[in-house]
Amino acid sequence: MTADDSFGRLDDDDYPAYTMGRAAEMLGTTQGFLRAIGEARLITPLRSEGGHRRYSRYQLRMAARARELVDQGTPIEAACRIIILEDQLEEAQRINAEYRRAGAENAPQASAPGA
Repeated sequence: MTADDSFGRLDDDDYPAYTMGRAAEMLGTTQGFLRAIGEARLITPLRSEGGHRRYSRYQLRMAARARELVDQGTPIEAACRIIILEDQLEEAQRINAEYRRAGAENAPQASAPGA
């Protein structure tokens, strides 16, 4: 892997660039919180060759949303379920928008009156 390949991964939302300690620090939470949302299956961190948890930016956004809900008094299991449903809804809306765009592009064009 070249240096250019490594730097290109920094823009990848799914690249597991952050250790558990760094992720907890960035989120202002504990490593135990990250373990708890992992156990609730909100996020599944990848593992380094040494077995250490590694988190992506996407996973950190999910964890930040979980922390927000928990800080508002939502139980952690419920917060994780809410976030999973929000994520599924966002993906479904994105897919629907793609289908609408594709349908509009493939729709026959109405001919202009008097043409």
